[in-house]
Amino acid sequence: MGRMNGYTKLTGLLGHPVAHSISPLMHNEAFKITNKNYVYLCFDAKEEELEQKVEALKQLGARGWNCTMPDKIRMYELCDFLSPAAELIGAVNTVVNEEGKLYGYNTDGVGYMMSVQEAGFQIIGKKMTLIGAGGAAMAILVQAALDGVKEVSLFCRHGKSWNHAQEMTQRLNKETNCKVRLFDLANKELLKKEISESAILTNATNVGMAPNEDQSIIEDPTMFHAQLVVSDVIYNPRETKLMKLAKEAGCPTFNGLYMLLYQGAEAFRLWTGTDMPVAHIKEKYFREKE
Repeated sequence: MGRMNGYTKLTGLLGHPVAHSISPLMHNEAFKITNKNYVYLCFDAKEEELEQKVEALKQLGARGWNCTMPDKIRMYELCDFLSPAAELIGAVNTVVNEEGKLYGYNTDGVGYMMSVQEAGFQIIGKKMTLIGAGGAAMAILVQAALDGVKEVSLFCRHGKSWNHAQEMTQRLNKETNCKVRLFDLANKELLKKEISESAILTNATNVGMAPNEDQSIIEDPTMFHAQLVVSDVIYNPRETKLMKLAKEAGCPTFNGLYMLLYQGAEAFRLWTGTDMPVAHIKEKYFREKE
């Protein structure tokens, strides 16, 4: 972000809570480095407020925005056009506003799979246990299946997202070579069994996110095994209770920071037509935070 003027284009983040986000630092630095006349701000928006706030951004002529929890699924419903990935996932995390028409994308899955590589792990051809059924979970599930993860055991609660998770499971089994199975998160014995056969366990829920750092989606450390990689899409706190428990059990872990970086880089490209200077952003905002 350079000096703002009458031509500055608005981008930002919609979600709740958003005050903790490092997205403004990342994007505004990238705008400055690439000499783009854009600014990125945070807008707190609960799910029930989203439609009103999106309409306001349209009226203001905003270039685009990101959506984070809990707004990704509702944002999907508000878009005029959807990318193939967003359509399949049923959730949107990046919007481009083309003269009042909203184009919805989902860059979370790509961001996650790149973050696995960045953390130094290889999961292609292996089995994953994935917890969650929201926008982030579905994005990770779809991209993992498309990229060649051999099996995914998906665990979620019986609730409003269950039917969508079921449809997604059936569709991916039909359209990809990945074997996807859906299980009830309440079945702890089954969860333990599936984790024991997995190379990676991923928490794609917001359980353990600030201000609820004392919570973990898994409380029983005997569920972990030393060969298991444990990842969390949460990056605030940097080390969730789930990651602490896994580390104590001897598991390598990583958080959602690089997922955030790489999904953000794709959003930046969609808004500006220019690649984000990822190496610079990583060095400035991510390295010292690991």
